[in-house]
Amino acid sequence: MASTTGHDGRTSRPRPPRAKRGPVAAVFGVIGELLITVGLLLGLFVVYSLWWTNVTADKEAHKQADRVRRSWAQAPPAGQDGKAPSFNTKDGIGFLHVPSMKNGEVLIKKGTQVGVLNQGVAGYYTSPIKSALPWDPKGNVTLAAHRDGHGAKFHNIHKVKVGDPVVVETRDTWYVYKVYKILPQTSKYDVNTIQQIPKESGKTKAGRYLTLTTCTPVYTSDYRYIVWSQLVRTQKVDKDRTPPPELR
Repeated sequence: MASTTGHDGRTSRPRPPRAKRGPVAAVFGVIGELLITVGLLLGLFVVYSLWWTNVTADKEAHKQADRVRRSWAQAPPAGQDGKAPSFNTKDGIGFLHVPSMKNGEVLIKKGTQVGVLNQGVAGYYTSPIKSALPWDPKGNVTLAAHRDGHGAKFHNIHKVKVGDPVVVETRDTWYVYKVYKILPQTSKYDVNTIQQIPKESGKTKAGRYLTLTTCTPVYTSDYRYIVWSQLVRTQKVDKDRTPPPELR
């Protein structure tokens, strides 16, 4: 192969022709490019599912929470007879506070359908077993929320321990509960966990309970994680909405 001399005096040789890829190599090349494309698409989907849906759900939840608080400011005080508050509850019945989850306040709305929970809220069950409401004299307030994506309000549920406080804030009352039992994993079809008397938690008599439910393990929906708590006291809301000691 002949060499050539450049203007700078250096000797260079022409590059040898590139070897042609055979049909098998060409097929593997196409497959490799497709796998890279699929990987990029999956990566974008994960970003959308675990980050962007949180952004949009949090924005929607804040908007709805502001609307609820404005309606509270315009509503007359609830009565002292333990009956349901006199304000409209269609936008939400109150706010859930669980300090050990470090997720701020979570608006509580009616229903556990995907369309409800995707708004970045906690929903109370209407089926297969109807939830009690905080002001009911007896029953189990049963709540669900996403663990990942769409606000992920119960993402840190595994950090909740027995003895931790769980507080529900309504227009006129703070309801303070105390966690007494945790079930880290059970079937998604285990409706006994949300019975009005949660016997699976060891209770045998009617009381005032609150149950948190969400998916587990993280990033799956194979099983359910359950946290049971029981009402220990209530505190009337003052004009400054001073939170109970458990939230300070």
